[in-house]
Amino acid sequence: MKIRSHRELDTYQLAFSLSMEIFEMTKKFPKEEMYSLTDQIRRSSRSVSANLAEAFRKRKYPKSFVSKLSDSEAEAAETQVWLEYAMECKYIDEIFYTQLYEKYDQVLGKLVNMSMYPEKWSY
Repeated sequence: MKIRSHRELDTYQLAFSLSMEIFEMTKKFPKEEMYSLTDQIRRSSRSVSANLAEAFRKRKYPKSFVSKLSDSEAEAAETQVWLEYAMECKYIDEIFYTQLYEKYDQVLGKLVNMSMYPEKWSY
């Protein structure tokens, strides 16, 4: 089966789902975090799937495809840092932190695999 849309990618689906989990999680953050941690983690988590969508549209050009995948990787890693801050600030517990962190590790692994074989995604 040929993938026709970024929305069909399991990596995209996982990244999108995680960003929605983070959105729900951050609704409980203190109001004073609205323009700092809450905003930062929401932006970076959303950028993972957004950059992946851009990468998919650029898959005809391997270097551009890999570059956007790299941007997506960077946003996923940034999200992991914000999750660590959220745990250290006691906004989330260690169990929830670990679950989300490990899911972002899965996303990162999938992005790396896509980057290693850009020709597989070309059309």
